[in-house]
Amino acid sequence: MRGTLRRFARDRAALLGLCIVGPLLLAAVFAPVLAPHPNDIVVFHLERRLLPPSADALLGTDRMGSDILSRLLFGARTTLMLAGVTVGAALLIGVPVGLVAGYHSNWMSEALMRLAEIFLAVPQIVLAIAIAQTLGPSLDNAVLALTLTYWPFWARLVYAETRSIRNEVFIESAIALGASAWRVILLHILPAIASPIIVRTSIGIGATILTAATLGFLGLGPPATTPEWGRMIAESREYLPEAWWYALAPGVAIFLTVLGFNLVGDGLRDILDPKTRNDA
Repeated sequence: MRGTLRRFARDRAALLGLCIVGPLLLAAVFAPVLAPHPNDIVVFHLERRLLPPSADALLGTDRMGSDILSRLLFGARTTLMLAGVTVGAALLIGVPVGLVAGYHSNWMSEALMRLAEIFLAVPQIVLAIAIAQTLGPSLDNAVLALTLTYWPFWARLVYAETRSIRNEVFIESAIALGASAWRVILLHILPAIASPIIVRTSIGIGATILTAATLGFLGLGPPATTPEWGRMIAESREYLPEAWWYALAPGVAIFLTVLGFNLVGDGLRDILDPKTRNDA
């Protein structure tokens, strides 16, 4: 653990990502406390519409006269919750599928991976838009659409990792000692492939946030009464370039959030990958 922390501390890009993600998570958790105007994020204030950044509204106001900074903070809660639930659900589906398909060599293994490849054959964003459009715009439907299009990525990763180690000596020794298939999978294979899963999860959160923002931009995400970064950018289009601050704030938030998770993921990959790891 000490060596891992030292390697992470020496990785400037990973530290930068952590410095972005950490405050973002805190801002999302404490949004009701940090937001300058937490009670009027969905209330019309016609006299305050489209005001530029000022002391009273640090990031300006939107078309409803709401404080953009407040909506941005509450939007962080929506975006991170959506990404967290989606990635968690995709892990719960994709990891077991990949483990079972990778460990066994039978018709079920082939069927599971052919199903995953059917989903992977279509560009993920296109499939997510199609599912969300069919189900209708809502937060729950956006989570479902993203989950159904993301689980194959984890299934394919876990399948490949499981296949690469299932004939290792420690696996064969466990089988020779009478360990059941599920015991071998859960106690021997899963811990051995945990590192790539962790890295893929960190990077996947960033990708999920970007895709969720795309759904929100197209009106296929949470309802208009729910602050969400993609929808905020969509609403700002008709007021550009005069109200430039309207689109700038959520755009920068999406950029920094995706960048932060990607940097953390890259740092974890360099630290956890035994081929690149160096404790010296």
